[in-house]
Amino acid sequence: MNMHDQIEEAEVSILHTYNRFPVVFERGEGVYLYDTEGKRYLDFAAGIAVNALGYHYPGYDEALKAQIDKMLHTSNLYYNIPIVDAGNKLVLASRMNKVFFTNSGTEAVEGAIKAAKKYAYMKTGRAGHEIIAMKNSFHGRSIGALSVTGTDHYREPFEPLMGGVRFAEFNNLESVEALVNENTCAIICETIQGEGGIHPATRDFLRGLRRLCNEKDILLILDEIQCGMGRTGYYFAWQAYGVQPDIMTTAKALGCGVPVGAFVLNKKAASASLVPGDHGTTYGGNPFVCAAVNKVFEIYERDMILPHVQELTPYLEERLDELVDKHSSVAERRGSGFMQGLVITGKPVSQVINKALEKGLLVISAGTDVLRLVPPLVISRAQVDEMIHILDQCL
Repeated sequence: MNMHDQIEEAEVSILHTYNRFPVVFERGEGVYLYDTEGKRYLDFAAGIAVNALGYHYPGYDEALKAQIDKMLHTSNLYYNIPIVDAGNKLVLASRMNKVFFTNSGTEAVEGAIKAAKKYAYMKTGRAGHEIIAMKNSFHGRSIGALSVTGTDHYREPFEPLMGGVRFAEFNNLESVEALVNENTCAIICETIQGEGGIHPATRDFLRGLRRLCNEKDILLILDEIQCGMGRTGYYFAWQAYGVQPDIMTTAKALGCGVPVGAFVLNKKAASASLVPGDHGTTYGGNPFVCAAVNKVFEIYERDMILPHVQELTPYLEERLDELVDKHSSVAERRGSGFMQGLVITGKPVSQVINKALEKGLLVISAGTDVLRLVPPLVISRAQVDEMIHILDQCL
């Protein structure tokens, strides 16, 4: 069966909620993917910032196979060794206090919202609290996560959503301050807006949010699902700002391919919010996914993944800036670390992405006009050059 027939067969049974690219991938190796007809693709999408270690990184597969030979699942009614170790590693990396493992980033956001509402309930003895979120944001597609997503076209078909959400302007502290009232229990914000177009928070904005939350006893929730786990050269992007949230969400590269997320709370939020009976998950934090989390942290430390990102970032940015200077259709570059965006003008960004696919390069979009590059964190200078060569031709 050729690739066209494979795609046709998929469309028979798979619900069409994605406009998938016309390619069927069969295997990966390093930072390359291969389709069912043997063509090789340089992967600068990484499964939407998930595959931070690429494919078949030494030791990763073996850790998962070893856990399969022990056990896959027991539920959260019992303890298991991998969840204990993974929780310790995540607390250490974030310098926070308590972890709740989920199956996805969306579920992590759901848990963070519930924790914030419960904190306010415990403090005031009443419900009815509100959350301030950001315009142009994206936090997930479940009803709760969608309710704090500040992008109309994601929200409109599913309204009415969860009430009590107000939207402020990202990187505009006065806009946030104007919305705070006695019912505000949390402010939720991506440290770097991803789906909205690769917009990093400014230092003044993030520090202003922290100061405001401290003054009003409001919980600050930072969404690190895409920008976290080393993508900016720090475990979490907020660490470069010197601003710690009260609750953090993480997923994607946390497990480098297995479905796992988490929300992490500081001592204040953990000690006065969720208690037994408030929140749960059957699969979250099972031995298999936590074995992956443990191995990811081990590899990051052993192979100095974060210093590698910090070292290679200036070169990646320099080469991308060359494209900005050379091509009138590239208005600007923005981003941080290995989370970069090129603003495309004068042509649909999809045109560039499709041409890159033809030439063996995987890149994706963010927002309506941004070419997003979120490669594995283990790319080399030579692979940056290979990406630039192909993208230069496409532009």
